[in-house]
Amino acid sequence: MNRYLTIGYGAVCYVVFLAAFLYAIGFVGNLIVPRSIDNGVEASIGEAVVVNVLLLGLFAVQHSVMARPAFKRRWTRLVPKTIERSTYVLFSSLVLFLMFWQWRTMPAIIWDVAWTPGRVVLWVLFAAGWLTVLLSTFMISHVDLFGLRQVYLAWRGVPYTDLEFRTSLLYRVVRHPLMLGFIVAFWATPTMTAGHLLFAVATTGYILIAIQWEEHDLNAALGEQYRDYRSRVSMIVPSRPRRGDHGAPGATPRPV
Repeated sequence: MNRYLTIGYGAVCYVVFLAAFLYAIGFVGNLIVPRSIDNGVEASIGEAVVVNVLLLGLFAVQHSVMARPAFKRRWTRLVPKTIERSTYVLFSSLVLFLMFWQWRTMPAIIWDVAWTPGRVVLWVLFAAGWLTVLLSTFMISHVDLFGLRQVYLAWRGVPYTDLEFRTSLLYRVVRHPLMLGFIVAFWATPTMTAGHLLFAVATTGYILIAIQWEEHDLNAALGEQYRDYRSRVSMIVPSRPRRGDHGAPGATPRPV
């Protein structure tokens, strides 16, 4: 692929991702956007459950299958390696947009925090969760995670090389701060509807399963280095690192 087309394609995929990420914040928080988790397509409860579960399942399948090494080996026979990550990012973003567009509203109230300080705390946690997600991507190399480094190196004619396993801030106290940020953002809401609860339960369940697949891949790729790190730093709940902690996977882990 022409190197200018490659870097242009990578840039477009990244812009689509940014739009999806920003829309996701509004979608989950019922902020600004026209379609949100509590302002979607009206439907019966039966239709809403079926459609929403299918949408969440589609995202889970796409997001995890395309991230698996075995799939990548086959996929890169068709798609150049230089744009493989950008294509993954693009597909993930498009599936998210499909979910935003077709999400069915389930308005039944599960809880509604009326106490003002309580609502403020939950909104702060919501913001902190999304901020943790964003900052975590920079701690592991934002440009590599979303395919920008790959297309930039291709534009320069430089072969891609994996980034080293290294210490990076939050990764000293939890192995998956990005996933932790998502969980906090999805659950921290002053008004929990049935639709939001379905979303939070399903995405949390998927995250906990996906982490196992990701760690399996990391063990295979990094061997004893990752197993040692895993033995010293907790998976999802922040904790004080055990003695002997020398680092965390800076650029190696990628969300699945």
